[in-house]
Amino acid sequence: MDKFRREYGGRSLVTICGAFIIVLTVSIGLFLFIKGSGTFTKYHHSVFEFLFSSDFNPMDAPGQYGGTVGAAVPIVGSLLTCGLALLIATPFSIAAAVFITEIAPVAGKKVFQPAIEIFVGIPSVVYGWIGLSLLVPWIKNAFHLKAGFSVLGAGIVLAIMIFPTITTLSADAIRSVPMDYRKAAYGLGSTRWQMIWHVVLPASLSGILTGIIMGLSRAFGEALAVAMVIGKTRAFPKNIFSPTINLTAAIAADMTGSTDGGEFNLALWSMALLLFIISILFIVLIHVIDAKSKKKLAG
Repeated sequence: MDKFRREYGGRSLVTICGAFIIVLTVSIGLFLFIKGSGTFTKYHHSVFEFLFSSDFNPMDAPGQYGGTVGAAVPIVGSLLTCGLALLIATPFSIAAAVFITEIAPVAGKKVFQPAIEIFVGIPSVVYGWIGLSLLVPWIKNAFHLKAGFSVLGAGIVLAIMIFPTITTLSADAIRSVPMDYRKAAYGLGSTRWQMIWHVVLPASLSGILTGIIMGLSRAFGEALAVAMVIGKTRAFPKNIFSPTINLTAAIAADMTGSTDGGEFNLALWSMALLLFIISILFIVLIHVIDAKSKKKLAG
């Protein structure tokens, strides 16, 4: 009887915790949807204006309207900084994952991977402060700019921040490739590099893509570190050496100074809703990749 109670007691506890997480996630989504949709339902702005206009000058007082809520500049800023970060971090991450799993597996598992994982726990403000103190002056002096705040600075900071995520998940994906694949490649006369390039990496591709998407998701959601080095200028960047602003920096900079329920405040909530939707799309994409991978293995 006691065993029966423990069994169903534990099952009930786990079920309640799981249900709570689901309810919490749905509640956050509904809250963001209600707040974020106010720009379009309460103040009657169009989605097209919000996504594609660069004119951002909303009214702040509740009930007042007639301003503009174009968020194209921070949207483009987010896309550029995250894309640049991914372009910088991905080759280094995959190379590091190959090194710690195939080239030096013992030292990689005991030394290199734990050292890389330490970077995950470093607060974002530390990355931002180092970027502000060292990276921004270096960019200014190296490229003879008036100021070092730029898309390049934000991209480099984000690349360093997402490097551990992509590396760790890629390394786990590579380790999951059966050893028989490697033995078969060697048996056919492959060199170690040929085995890695033609067998191991293709077999672990879905896991590597998952790591890249997870890193990209973190890059989109990062606020403080990016805000410290990007310049927070509401203008499209002319190149990667120009300052601009991204979605998270725009929200962090203006949310506390906006009046609750005003056109300005709801425009910022719309940006938060857009980030939430992007995160959901990333999660869906990860599940699609995982499902295709399982289907391929089953076939």
